[in-house]
Amino acid sequence: MGLVAQNFDFLLKGAYYTLYITIVSMFFGFFLALILAIARLKGNLLISSIARVYVSIFRGTPILVQIFIVYFGLPDYGIKFGPLTAACVALSLNIAAYLSETFRGAIVSVSKGQTEAALSLGLSPWQTMRRIVLPQAARVAIPPMGNTFIGILKETSLVSIVTVTELLRSAQLLIANYYIAMPFYIAIAIMYWIMSLVFSAILNRIEDNLSRAY
Repeated sequence: MGLVAQNFDFLLKGAYYTLYITIVSMFFGFFLALILAIARLKGNLLISSIARVYVSIFRGTPILVQIFIVYFGLPDYGIKFGPLTAACVALSLNIAAYLSETFRGAIVSVSKGQTEAALSLGLSPWQTMRRIVLPQAARVAIPPMGNTFIGILKETSLVSIVTVTELLRSAQLLIANYYIAMPFYIAIAIMYWIMSLVFSAILNRIEDNLSRAY
């Protein structure tokens, strides 16, 4: 493992890009997912149908194909992204489709009686959604959202195909340089595992706080 220690800073840089892509993708995917979920539940027939088709497409096609479309396909129409931006865009669009179903199920789980009570007290539909429904839905959504978060952390390894030097790509470069694979693969497996444990702990803490609040 001496080669791993010797090149640990390089692997840490790859881990940084892995975390960067994961967090950026989750951030934008979260808000897009929320819009999609509300569109499916509260939108008119056209808006609801568009949201449903979006979810169907992105859940029904491989994420690697989506990355290729964003990075290699869109330039055919004059839309060009750098490797890192393309990775974030593709993963954000993908994760939004999965999270929207999580959010939709969580929103539906909040009893209609609470919504009716809030409306009867004079709250607007938006205030009811923001103050009554969403906080309670968040408690239900946190566990599956955590699984999605960890899943996207691991799927960042796919963006190495478009030359983003994230954790897997960093290991591949070192393997090509030293002609030895196992130590580097073991090292990045441990690093992915540690990052997953940290995210799980953070999400568990958030879930506990929400459980005490509601």
